[in-house]
Amino acid sequence: MKLNILAFGAHPDDVELGCGGTIAKEVSMGKKVGVIDLTRGELGTRGSKEIRDDEAKAAAEILGVSVRENLNMRDGFFVNDEVHQLEIIKMIRKYQPEIVICNAVDDRHIDHGKASKLVSNACFLSGLVKIETVYNGENQKAWRPKLVYHYMQWKNSIPDFVVDITGFNEKRVEAILAYRSQFYDPNSNEPETPIATQNFLESLSYRAQDLGRIIGVDYAEGFTVERYLAVNSLGDLI
Repeated sequence: MKLNILAFGAHPDDVELGCGGTIAKEVSMGKKVGVIDLTRGELGTRGSKEIRDDEAKAAAEILGVSVRENLNMRDGFFVNDEVHQLEIIKMIRKYQPEIVICNAVDDRHIDHGKASKLVSNACFLSGLVKIETVYNGENQKAWRPKLVYHYMQWKNSIPDFVVDITGFNEKRVEAILAYRSQFYDPNSNEPETPIATQNFLESLSYRAQDLGRIIGVDYAEGFTVERYLAVNSLGDLI
């Protein structure tokens, strides 16, 4: 299956938190979108990898993505080396996306920055014909995405561009809250974490509202880029 967009996250729920509204909007416009989770989030304080597997499946159904896979890398300990790059390359060549979206370049959780660089490096290497990969017994063809974007996470990075997700924030929040083990629940007996507070729960909307305010819409999500953005004319900007 060829995808238009392939979104990567170091952990299940990274993609929903960073670009869930954008994904929901693209799916509504007929785009085929896939999600690749690098790890199962097994080191997370709350829940378990089995619980998060089920939550990731539910979130994918809410967003309407065409495919979701987990590469089962080691949470907290995966590295940006040849072995891990090749696993990402196989996914890029398998789905041949025009656009790849991945973790924030710099963030509170060390896995986010690592995943950002790992996926970015793999996007370039995937286009080199002398790197040979085999998937399900078949040789893969080289493929390099046209665009690589990074979503925003814990830190308030300055976005290079923002996407109007007005009309899709509700679905975005619904997909995020499919991860019931991870977020604020006044009846939970599990330890409190930075993302399991009422403030963080409320931030799911107020951060999107603030980005929306800046561009004159209700809700928006921000992204950073690795190279200049290009438009055909000034009228392409909203």
